[in-house]
Formats: sequence, C-alpha cells, structure tokens
Amino acid sequence: MIVLVGAPGAGKTTVGRRVARELGVDFADSDELIEMRAGKSVAEIFIDDGEQAFRAMEREEISRALARSSGVLALGGGAVLDAATRAALREHMVVWLRVGISSATERVGMNASRPLLLGNVRGTLIRLLDERTPLYEEVATNVVDTDGVDAAHVARDVVALVQGSRTATP
Repeated sequence: MIVLVGAPGAGKTTVGRRVARELGVDFADSDELIEMRAGKSVAEIFIDDGEQAFRAMEREEISRALARSSGVLALGGGAVLDAATRAALREHMVVWLRVGISSATERVGMNASRPLLLGNVRGTLIRLLDERTPLYEEVATNVVDTDGVDAAHVARDVVALVQGSRTATP
C-alpha cells in the first residue's frame, strides 16, 4: 500500500487519484471511507458526534484499508495524531506531501468541508503544521514537496518513487 500523508491543502486526494490511475491500482481516501460508513460528511460528524468519534472511525477505516495492502490510500491530515495509526503505517510506503503555509492556505481557502479550519484559516494551519510536522516526519518513508508544483508533477514524483522502490526490491 502506498499511503499519502500531509497537511490540509497538500493535495493528498488529488495526487492519490492520479498516482493510482497511473499505476493501475485502486484508490481510497480515508475521509471518503468514513463518510460512506457514517452516511454523512466529515463536517457533520464533527458537529453531530465530535472529533473523538470521528478519530475513532478514522482509526478503524484506516486499519481496514491498510489490511487490503494494495493500492493508494490518502489519509486525512490529522490521521497521524493516532499512535495506533502511526504504528500501522510502519509496514507501508508512506509519502509525505509536504506543503508550506502559503500554498496550503491558498489551496484550502475558506473550505467549509474542513471543520478544523473554520475561522482563522491561516492561523489554524500554522498551528496544525506545528503540531503535525514531527508526526509526518516520523511516519514518512519519502517526502515530496508540493509548494509551487501542480498535482500532475507531484503525482509523477510519487510514481517515480514507487517505481524506484519496486525495482530496488528483488
């Protein structure tokens, strides 16, 4: 399984879909898996059930997806906060799509579907990046910078990493 991690606005879902298409494998997004399970959006889960309930569903859905052990999986930006999820990622190729605050802010804008970013988007992103960057570093087996680069280019970089690791494995 190829797992994409990174902050909101890094391009995990967009890049993940492109990588999966290029490699001819399945794609899954942990937030979409949670929404299918719950029958409502991530924002509604946060409002109705709270972040703790969301994080429990997130941990379970990621565990299920990783057990399939094939394809590309894009994780929600906060998935790395869970120690069990970080431990499960050790068995997989994890690509951190690193994004700076300016690019992330520009990409997410005022997106109401991202409940943790409501209000002061830039300030919240700075706080999230400060909190999560060490965790992204911990789980990443590879890093691809996304600042100033379009999704197609980032996807090509990820595919090259994947193909390089395949050729390196006997």
